[in-house]
Parts: sequence; C-alpha cells; structure tokens
Amino acid sequence: MQFSYFKETDGDNALGHAISQCTNRYQESIRPTEMADQNPLLTHTDPAASPDIPRNQQHLTLDDTIEHCIGEFGWSQLLQASLISFAWFFDAQQTFISVFTDAQPKWSCKHSSDSCNNNANVCDLPRNSWEWDLPGFTSTVSEWSLECANPIIISLPASSFFTGCLVGGFALATLADSTLGRKNMLVLSSLVMSLSGVLAAVSSNVWMYAALRFVCGFGRASIGTCALVLSTELVRKKWRGNAGIMGFVCFGLGFLSLPAEAYLLRGYSWRFIYLCTCVPSLFYSVLMYLAVQESPRWLFIKGRKEEFVRSLRSIAESKKRSRLTESFFDETVNWEEEVQETYIYSAMKMLLNKGWALRRIAAVMAAGFGIGMIYYGMPLGLGNLSFDLYLGVTLNAISEFPSSFLTFFLIEKLNRKSSITGLTVLSGICSVSCVLVKWKGIKMGLELVSFFSACTGMNVLLIYALELFPTCVRNSAVSMVRQAMVLSGVLSPVLVAAGKHNGLISYGVFGVTIVLCGLFVIWLPETKGRTFCDTMDEEENREE
Repeated sequence: MQFSYFKETDGDNALGHAISQCTNRYQESIRPTEMADQNPLLTHTDPAASPDIPRNQQHLTLDDTIEHCIGEFGWSQLLQASLISFAWFFDAQQTFISVFTDAQPKWSCKHSSDSCNNNANVCDLPRNSWEWDLPGFTSTVSEWSLECANPIIISLPASSFFTGCLVGGFALATLADSTLGRKNMLVLSSLVMSLSGVLAAVSSNVWMYAALRFVCGFGRASIGTCALVLSTELVRKKWRGNAGIMGFVCFGLGFLSLPAEAYLLRGYSWRFIYLCTCVPSLFYSVLMYLAVQESPRWLFIKGRKEEFVRSLRSIAESKKRSRLTESFFDETVNWEEEVQETYIYSAMKMLLNKGWALRRIAAVMAAGFGIGMIYYGMPLGLGNLSFDLYLGVTLNAISEFPSSFLTFFLIEKLNRKSSITGLTVLSGICSVSCVLVKWKGIKMGLELVSFFSACTGMNVLLIYALELFPTCVRNSAVSMVRQAMVLSGVLSPVLVAAGKHNGLISYGVFGVTIVLCGLFVIWLPETKGRTFCDTMDEEENREE
C-alpha cells in the first residue's frame, strides 16, 4: 500500500495550503535560512531513520505535520482524551459485574443438628434443612437454584460474556480500521453493551441470561481498543503514553465502583446492579457521539479531507486553529491522493501478509493470553480463597490505581520487553504461592501482588502493542492482543469453578501460564522512545 500525499496545484488546493502553513512555520523554527526548494509535505521518510541527512533536507512525515499543527497538550485535547477514556469505566463494570450478580450467597442451617452444619457441602444436605441468609433474588445462583449445578452451568454466564468478547473482537475490530473508524465503532460498541445489559436485567432463566451476556460481551469487545487507540491518536507523541494510561485509571475506577454499588444494593435483586450500571452508559454513548472527534490520522489515510481538517482544527492550539481555517474556507479543495483500501478485512489482510507483522502479533497475543489468565481469573476466584468477597474485590480494584499511576509516571522510562517479562514472572510466582501458604494474611498479600503485577503488565503490553504497529492496522492489532486476553477470560471461570476445592487447578494453572506466555516478548523489538509509523512500508523499512 502506498501512502497519500498532499499536493498544491495552481493555488487551488486549500487543504495542502493550510497544512503547508503549519509545515512552513515548523521548518522555519528548525532552520535559520529560507528554503531553496519546496519539498513534498509527506513522504515515507522517517527523519530518525536517516541521521546522516541534515534535518532541513528531510521530508516531513504525517507525524511531524500533525504534531506541529496540534501544538501543546491543551484543554481541548485533555477534554477529548478524558471523555474517550471514560468508556473504560463502564467497560470494567460489565467485565466484572458477574462477580456479584452470579456469586453463591451465604447460607445457614435452619436448625443446628448433626446432619446440618455450616461447614458442610450444601449439596449434601436436604433442601429443607438450610436457607439463604439473604433473599433468593439477590443472586442468579440462588434465584435459579444453581448452587448444585454442574460447574459448566454455573460458569456459563461469565464464560458466555468472554466468548462474546472473543467473537466480537474478531468480527468488529477491523471495522475501526476499515470503514466505521475509531469514534463510530466506540459509540456503537458502547450502545450494544449498554442495551444488552438492560435487557439482561429482565432475564427469566439462566439460558436467556447467558445469551444476553454473550451479546453484551460481543458489543463490549471493541470498547477498550477503540478508546485506547483514539485517545492516543488525538494527542502529541509526548503525551501518548499518558493518554493511554488515563483509560486504565478509568477502568480501575469502574472496577472499584462495583463493590461499592453491590454493597449498597445488598439485599436487593441482582437486576438492580445491571440497571444502575447500564442506564448511565446509554447516556454516555449519546454524549460521546456528539462531543468526540474522529482520529485525524485515520481520516487522512482514508482520504476524507473535510473531516480531516475539521478534526485537526478542533484539537489544535487556539492560536493555530484560525490559521488552519482561513486557507481551507477561502479556496476550493482539490486533494489528489491514493486512498487506502477500505473493505472490511483490508487491515487484517495487511497485518497477516507481512512476516514481521505476523511474528509480532503472535508474540504479543501469547503474552496477552497469559496476562489475561491472572487479570480476569483472580477476581472471579476470590471466593475460593475464603476471603470476604466485598473486601477482596475492593482491594483488587484499589490495586489497579497504583498500577496505573506507576505506568503513567514511568512509561517513558520503562523498557517494554524487560518490564513485561519481569512483571509476568513475578505475577506467576505469587499466584502459585498464594494457594500453597496457609496463613490468610500472607495469602491475601500474595494474591494482591500477583494481580498488581498482571495489571501493570497489561498496561505496558497494550502501550507496547500500540507502538509495534502502524496507523493503518493499529486498531486491529491492539484488538487482537485484547482478544487473546479475552480468550483466557473464557477459560478462567471454568478453572475457577473446577478449582473450588483445589486452588492449584485454578491459581496454579494461572501462574504457570502467565510465566510461560510472558517469555514470548523476548523475540520482539524494543519500542521505547520511537515515533508512530503510519503505513506498513514505513514500519517495514524501520524493521529492516
């Protein structure tokens, strides 16, 4: 695929003229003398890749041009990035909501006797000898009498959700790169997730409930990916890592809000939790559609000139915004370009047709699968460790914040490969250890360290995936990584249910998997401090 160029012809190309103004000011700032000749605005050349060529003789890339036109990180960019990142808040709520809605409530014997005691297996007791401590409608397990059902049935709603995430990720991910774009895909995913969550609140049996959880997961699949990619493509290179971390912080806030809401609604129907989380998400989806701008990078490679200028102008510095406007509206647009392929699987085709890209995606997906085992499995398995469920989930959610802040402040200094390898090994060792020790305090501490390390590893891995792939396939690549995490989320509930009486079946498998999978990043290139590439050719030249 060849990249498109802005060209000025007979003074009629307003867009080329507008962007050229930005370019000229940028070139004057780095060169004291007047240019002898006019260079094309955009080329495949990366200045960093050609250190022997004087800066004033090198062509400017799309990255250079957008960097200069956007200017410093201002309130407009902060508001856009914050609003987009808040999608992670609702994403987290739907990801972990089953920890409370599908939990087995506490029970007690109706009358103390030799045949009934609180340490017995409830399935071995006559149904009329015990009762739930709370009303039966507080959980799907108690309402539909699933306490003695097969582990596959008990884990079906949670596994259906993650299966929907897996299917939706593969079915929807390429739309953000090919036809719909980042913004529209994000809004659509949020709407589907919210509506299916509202409908789940009126489910009459476990089969209907599991089907709606599948739809919820299908819609939710692209939210984190689109939010991460869009927020980082709307800001300068200096702030991309920080903009990405904002989403992780919002995810932690959403996760933390769940035990608070569940505690306040204890004694009420599990259906209220869905309504309290999904109705606000519906209103948020509408607000996002009205207020968020599409990525100018994506609009440019799709040849959508008017929207490109509008998006770039809305996020540019105020002193540069008016200069972009003058030239565009005073003249007729005549933009000649070669537009990228836009059929639904074009991005995936480009990603899989290159050997270097295939090797990269396989390695980061393997690492993502291992991290997902801990990240999704540990909160679901807290009940197996004999912890108070509200306290355990709250502590896990709180651990997301130091993880996000640590990544936020250190992302510019962290080597991607060594950080991910070290964090996955630490997480795996602590996961196995927490089921081998007997003292509850140490057990909880090891569980938190394992979850914290997995959270930090996930943050770094997603930023790493952003940097490994160019704009034309970035959303699809990051989505593939997240789908690998989701695949482990499909398996985690089954392992948790099977390891109810033997923690090594769940936490032992989690630990071994994350250690082995984390080692795959050793074969990837280091990306710390690199600029974004926009085309496969640019990235391939850099690879060579």
